[in-house]
Amino acid sequence: MIDFQLSEEQLALQRMAREFAEKEMKPVAAKYDKGEEFPWDVIKKAFEVGFLSSSIPEEYGGGGLSTLDTVIVSEELAAGCAGMFTSIMANSLALTPIILFGTDEQKKKFLTPFTKEMMLAAFCLTEREAGSDAGNISTTAEKVGSEYIINGSKCFITNGGVAKLLVVFANTAKEKGARGISAFIVPADTPGIKIGKIEDKMGHRASNTAEIFFEEVKVPEENLLGKEGMGFIIAMKTLDKARPSVGAAGVGVAKAALQYAIEYAKTRVQFGRPIASFQHIAFKLADMATEINAARHLVWHAAWLIDKGMKASKEAAMAKAYASDVAMKVTVEALQIFGGYGYMKDFPMEKLMRDAKLLQIYEGTNEIQRLVISREIIGPLK
Repeated sequence: MIDFQLSEEQLALQRMAREFAEKEMKPVAAKYDKGEEFPWDVIKKAFEVGFLSSSIPEEYGGGGLSTLDTVIVSEELAAGCAGMFTSIMANSLALTPIILFGTDEQKKKFLTPFTKEMMLAAFCLTEREAGSDAGNISTTAEKVGSEYIINGSKCFITNGGVAKLLVVFANTAKEKGARGISAFIVPADTPGIKIGKIEDKMGHRASNTAEIFFEEVKVPEENLLGKEGMGFIIAMKTLDKARPSVGAAGVGVAKAALQYAIEYAKTRVQFGRPIASFQHIAFKLADMATEINAARHLVWHAAWLIDKGMKASKEAAMAKAYASDVAMKVTVEALQIFGGYGYMKDFPMEKLMRDAKLLQIYEGTNEIQRLVISREIIGPLK
């Protein structure tokens, strides 16, 4: 039975996230977009309302939100500021490997503190020579006695410079390729961890993106997630679960751009009447609204499949790719409606367009999403 109606709890969650975005994020979005400081004040408030621990199961003190609940929140927060959204929801990305594959002891030890104290976490997979080719990471973890010693570096890590906990992917058997990758829970204050370059980004400038170096970093064997060699599977399962939220962020950014464009088109007068009365502008707005709704349905469907425990690699990739492409297209079109004003920092359009671009790149480029989709629909070749 198909039901597109949100529950009362989900509607309340949506309202709460929307109000948070309107009151706490939008008013300071331009300030933090300068990239000169991290939005600790907003992050603190996000922790207080439960967004930083929303994905942690209730038995460990978290919000226990479903994937569908999470994408509902993600859409609203990204509409407020995609950069702040990225820092907030990166906690969910980083903690998901522990939620999915951690032992009860690991969950109690590493998840519970996130429900009691404001902390950020980081998902450490990407390297300079291993972006889309995640199976080719060169960071190593050598077993010595009852410890693993990690050496290597990671780049483009969201929250990398401000996180207190890292989930690090490293090779324990490099000769096995992707099957030799393992995942480790690593406190960020472990000796040997050094923060490198803080990236100066085109968009999402309110988020912290850093390079991290690991030099003889000793990690106890009990911090291994799953078993040796499971790291690549852990990473892919985590990304499958996280990708609908990136799609939802695309919907949120596009929705915000559309709302600004409608308001502007109704008040901007040319040739004696509002430009919204011209068919060319009206149809442009109609197409934007249609594509946003289509993207939202893809996102919600992927989230629903995940919550039902069904395989959703293809649908998650579709949701992420399509919704982020829609965000890019809609922000470009919305800026065009604003004309020259849209190009100026006095208006939010240029920020929305810059923010939309990263959604097509992070957590797997849209080219990689299409690779996932094509392999799923084509199947094995003879």
